[in-house]
Amino acid sequence: ERHLGPLGLRNAWGYNPVTMMAVDHRLCPNGIADLKFATDALRKAGIGVILDLVFNHTGESDRFGPVISMRGLDNHIYYRHMPDQPGLLINDAGTGNTLQCDHKIVSQLIINSLRHFVLGAGVDGFRFDLAPILGRTATGFDAQAELLSLMQSDDVLADRILIVEPWDIGPGGYQLGNFPQKFLEWNDRARDDLRCFWRGDAWKLGALATRLAGSADIFSRNGAKITRSVNFLAAHDGFTLADMVAYNHKHNDANGEHNRDGHNDNHSWNNGVEGETSDPDVLSARKADIKALLATLFAMRGSIMLTAGDEFGRTQHGNNNAYAQDNADFWVNWAGRDVELENHVAMLAKMRRNNPLLRNQKNLVGKVNDGLPDVTWLRPDGLPMQPHDWDAPDAGTSMMVLADPKNPEVKRLAILLNRTREAAHFVLPERMGFSWRDGLNKQKCGAHVDVAPRSVVFVEEAQTVP
Repeated sequence: ERHLGPLGLRNAWGYNPVTMMAVDHRLCPNGIADLKFATDALRKAGIGVILDLVFNHTGESDRFGPVISMRGLDNHIYYRHMPDQPGLLINDAGTGNTLQCDHKIVSQLIINSLRHFVLGAGVDGFRFDLAPILGRTATGFDAQAELLSLMQSDDVLADRILIVEPWDIGPGGYQLGNFPQKFLEWNDRARDDLRCFWRGDAWKLGALATRLAGSADIFSRNGAKITRSVNFLAAHDGFTLADMVAYNHKHNDANGEHNRDGHNDNHSWNNGVEGETSDPDVLSARKADIKALLATLFAMRGSIMLTAGDEFGRTQHGNNNAYAQDNADFWVNWAGRDVELENHVAMLAKMRRNNPLLRNQKNLVGKVNDGLPDVTWLRPDGLPMQPHDWDAPDAGTSMMVLADPKNPEVKRLAILLNRTREAAHFVLPERMGFSWRDGLNKQKCGAHVDVAPRSVVFVEEAQTVP
């Protein structure tokens, strides 16, 4: 990017492709063979590989940008132009140009690129940046656009994981919940409602419950029974999780744009001090908030995404748009990570992996037929939540009890939420033949549980020994 050189900066993220099938030689000097080697090694360790790809624009920028690849091949085929001004590039990606993905040549290039990474490197799936552009036509976004249809029907791609970022900055660019059923979608509504609840915003308990249950208001359209939500707290752009509870405002001055770049509304809070501090009370409060946010994320129905470094407290010093900060202040500090927090996240991940109630993707309905309801919402005293409990502006406590209606032998799981600044006493529902124990350390706890301020507790049923 031509504005970064004079500032002594460079793009550390990438996100400005020039050719669609070539991997960066700095990461893969032997080309796709290196990517295949990494994919094979990760798979042996039980880890899948999803490539984050950019098919919405290229690094050729606006009309003043360089001629590197597609602009030199055929500017009018590869890029979208204003209908009455063929020399004026449409900028739905916010980077100076927008790929014309509804053109057959562009569409085929993208499909061939995806096939290349599957056949050549064996990757498990893809995440698509600014994905509405993949379905854009001359009249706007179309969920049945040819490119999106080809991704679902291609014999090489049909069994791959496909994840979309369902928004861009063009007209009608916010398309959360509108992609075809094959696609998982980044859920920024879940991100924001989760942040706002723990920040202490009024009237947020009901919104959080909807997100915990899989965001059926978004993903049950057209009769869908399974959520496609990808729930997350933070991503590569925006505050890190540690900065989310340490800064009220962004601090992007190092980017050379006078703090104008990056999101202004981050739904963040600083726990009394802006930025770095040695105050033990502030640090303790921030740590509690991070653990509560993480626990809530791991309890959410759908898929979850955790950004690298958020599991051990990585900071970007309040910069929420660190794309141009290729230096030690912004790299992942492995030596300085919070190992205690890292171990806590590992326990949450293990619990989620081992509990079928947390892995279930079906929309929760709460109805009772012959057996247990799949979800029950209770007050701390164990009584059902009533409308006035949900509608209280400062409501900050609730209990979510998950069960399997088709198999009563599956042990229930209770998620106890306490956003308040005081400890809360919870009374759990009991049933014959089962007792309650802590969901993380497996210690017996009984039906009466005290939940510390600003925290989440998981309690699971255990079979009572006769």
